[in-house]
Amino acid sequence: MSKSNRSAGIMTTAIHAGDPPDASTNASAPPIHMSSTYVTEDLAGFSAHDLTPDSPYVYSRWANPTVAGLEAKIAALQGTEACLATASGMAAASAIFFTFLSAGDHLVISDVSYAGVAEIARETLPRMGIEVSAVNMSDLTAVAAAIRPNTRLIHTETPVNPINRLTDLAEISRLAKQVGALLSCDATFASPLGMDTVALGVDLTMHSITKYIGGHGDAIGGAVAGPSELVSKMRAEAAIHHGGILSPFNAWLIARGASTLPLRMKAHEVGAKAVSDWLEADPRVSRVIYPGLASHPQADLAKRQMTNMSGMISFQVGSTADGERVAQQMIERLKVIHYAVSLGHHRSLIFWMGTDALMETSFQLQGAQLEDYRRYAGDGIFRLSVGLEDAEDLIADLDGALG
Repeated sequence: MSKSNRSAGIMTTAIHAGDPPDASTNASAPPIHMSSTYVTEDLAGFSAHDLTPDSPYVYSRWANPTVAGLEAKIAALQGTEACLATASGMAAASAIFFTFLSAGDHLVISDVSYAGVAEIARETLPRMGIEVSAVNMSDLTAVAAAIRPNTRLIHTETPVNPINRLTDLAEISRLAKQVGALLSCDATFASPLGMDTVALGVDLTMHSITKYIGGHGDAIGGAVAGPSELVSKMRAEAAIHHGGILSPFNAWLIARGASTLPLRMKAHEVGAKAVSDWLEADPRVSRVIYPGLASHPQADLAKRQMTNMSGMISFQVGSTADGERVAQQMIERLKVIHYAVSLGHHRSLIFWMGTDALMETSFQLQGAQLEDYRRYAGDGIFRLSVGLEDAEDLIADLDGALG
């Protein structure tokens, strides 16, 4: 299944997938099933190993109707057979790693990833006997050189957080298939509407659904979408055994947000293009990185791979001291944009990320990898998540804060 063979349009899919009228009441809006357990009418085993796709609901750690509805919606939006919803984006990444990697296996991972993913790959997986190679995924030669006979998984991210560097997924998929490795991709920055990951050869597509899919900054969650066989393995391992399940209330909130995802992503893209054009023309800004700009170092790849350029902008204002000064001005002066972490919400969010600080903590890059990071980020960047406000108001807010 891929986006190209959906039976309905994208807006219809976003609204109706996973949300049929309630069978017991005919309510048009989906209910929230908060029950932890369910009355059974037939003899059932006490182990999740007894579950089949046709099993009734027994216990909400195993399966929950509200969560299942969200999973069906995300799978439809991403164009996959199935989806596992998790308690957070980090739980989604952990579901992939701890289901498909064992002691003695090798992981190739992007050297710039979401900070928590970078840290678990460097600090936790090696402690469990899993070999890890962090590689610049925009350098296909480096990726090919990193692959070993025991490589079982290649984990990518595109665009990467926080610098908006891209990964050529079709080429990475080709390399993965040569050695029989799985390819996973964190597509949080792009959203399910930003790339047809199935057509690009990705096996497992993960999202922090706290971000664009939920879209309102009021619920934390994660998801991994892919073939039913792989998702079933993660459900048994990561959800049922590790317990990183999503709350039904959060699932309900996120599903409600996902219903408007196509409209929101169009608006995010339009707003981000207007703001990035303005930032690029402003002499107080030294560099803007946005996939929708012709100046992006991988603009051709962005046009070829992305179907929506999203709302994420990275920009520089000069040295570390300049960045810290402007960040303080933003804290004091911004009236519309919130100076806060996270992204993909209806409100615009901005945060300063100094390069030296990130190198000491999350990334710890050296040599050519550090040089390439600085090619995008310099001494530091502002990560701006453009929300749904009027672009003119965002520009005026930034103009006042840049000083």
